[in-house]
This record gives sequence, structure tokens and C-alpha cells, in this order.
Amino acid sequence: MIAIESELERLDWLGYGRAESTAASEQMLLRAHTAKHLERVRQACASSDSLDADTVVVPASFDAALHAAGGAVGVVEALCGGSVGSAASLHRPPGHHAESDRAMGFCLFNNVAVAALHAIESCGLSRVLILDWDVHHGNGTEQIFAGDDRVCFVSLHQSPCYPGTGAATDQGTGAGIGYTVNCPIPAGSGDGLFVGLVEQLVAPLLEVYEPQLLLISAGFDAHRDDPLANCLVTDGGFAAMARAVRQAADRFQTPVGLVLEGGYNVDALARSLAASLSELIGRPTGLEQGEPSASLAGDIAAGVLARPAFAANS
Repeated sequence: MIAIESELERLDWLGYGRAESTAASEQMLLRAHTAKHLERVRQACASSDSLDADTVVVPASFDAALHAAGGAVGVVEALCGGSVGSAASLHRPPGHHAESDRAMGFCLFNNVAVAALHAIESCGLSRVLILDWDVHHGNGTEQIFAGDDRVCFVSLHQSPCYPGTGAATDQGTGAGIGYTVNCPIPAGSGDGLFVGLVEQLVAPLLEVYEPQLLLISAGFDAHRDDPLANCLVTDGGFAAMARAVRQAADRFQTPVGLVLEGGYNVDALARSLAASLSELIGRPTGLEQGEPSASLAGDIAAGVLARPAFAANS
């Protein structure tokens, strides 16, 4: 967070207005999580007990997690209020590994899931698309929305990699079949495949699914300098993904919210986040992606767009 603030201050916050987040209410959290989970996290933080081998907490962690979820809700309220077309929640801890009843992978509450459900339950939306470009699969977000056709969840993630989920054959359950879109990406992949998938899969999905809101679970650990994975995305690759999202969203007048997830090389995180935020408000960075968009993405997109669930929704 120190590195992010330093970079954004250097850039005069790219012209974004700034607002302090409020803590998520219990009602907001219980849309995505069980009451037992909330109490488990509360007690673990109070006693500084780790929730798993990766998820270490101290007493202040609970308040930080409430504000991370509350910041994501604030993004939704700003976007649904119509006053802005883009907004971002810049908080830690991240959230996309947190399942309805389990904290894991540095995540206590699933911030983007809490935000999406607020958009549906409080703002009256019926279709939200979540694009997760964190290098690790958003297992928690998938689990929460697997049976829910009000949310289309798209995940671009390295495989095999933590947490070992996110097979392309996992497409949701019940009413949500077809609305989970997993794109496992091999180690060593860079700008070509990541950007190609956004351009050739996510952009067409907007036209077919017609979301009223697009939320990005924006992790930056697919960066080539990140120590926790093995992908090779550059600053320019993240800028290109954000640019492709913005261009597609503009065509369909879809507001876009960014919710911070992972990223563990602080310099790469700060630069790539700033580049993404700049592109999301139509302020070109001038950064070029490191390699051309891969045409392979078109084959993946064709298979997804042929699913009956999307055809029925168009």
C-alpha cells in the first residue's frame, strides 16, 4: 500500500477523486459469507491466530478486512449512482480466495463478491460480470457464484498453481451452469495470451451477457517480476488489458470497477496498477504490450460463446 500510494501521488492520482472507505456492514458480508465464518475471522483476529498457513492475522486485520470489503461496496455505489464510469478500491487484504465459509490465501472476506451482491441486492442490478486477472484462480469467487446466473465469473489464471482449482471444465452448477468461465494459462505465458483473452473472450462476452456492471478482480502477480508465480506479463500488458476492457465497456456503456487483489513485487504492482487505472479512465499510458495478442484466444472464445446459457441470454 505504501508503494501504491507513492506511485499514485507521483502521478497526482491520475485525476481520480479520492474518498475514504467505510467498513462493510454485517448485512453486506452475510450476503457472501456465513455467520460462522464472520465469527471465526473475528475471533482469529482478536487473538492473532492464523486462519491457515498463509493467512496470518493480528487484531487490526479485522478492521482492515471490513474496509477492504467496504471499499469495494463503495465502488459499486459510485458506479450505480451514475456519477462516474470508472472507480477503484485500493485496499488490502485481497479477497478472491475467501469462500463463503473459509478464509485462505491472504483473504479474509471476498471483497469483489460482497460488492457484486451489493450491486444486485441493494442497487437492483441483475447481471454483473467479474473478470479476475489475478495469476491465481479466484476459487472463492467461483464457489460463491457457481450456482448464480446473475454473475458471470471469468478467471484468467496460471495452471498448475495455487490453489489448484479453476479447470476449464468447471463451468458452474445448477442455474449457474455456463456462467463460470475458467481460462487456465500455462506458466511462462505473457502479454500475448492474457491480452488476447481479454480482447477475444471478455469483450465478446460483454455483448452476449450484457452485464450492467463489470468488476475487475485486479491482481498484478502475473507480472514477470512477481515472486509468487511464473507468468511474464509486463506493465504494458496490464495497460493493454485495461484498455481492452475500457474499449469494450464503452461500446456497451458498462461501468467498470477495479478491486485490488494480489501482486507481490511492490514496484511492479504500483506501476502496473497505475497504468491500469490510467487506461480505465481513457488516459493512454503509451505503454506497449510485450508481444502481439495470441490468436489462440479466439478458439477459447468461440467455445465459451457457443454455450447455451449465453445464447439464451442474448
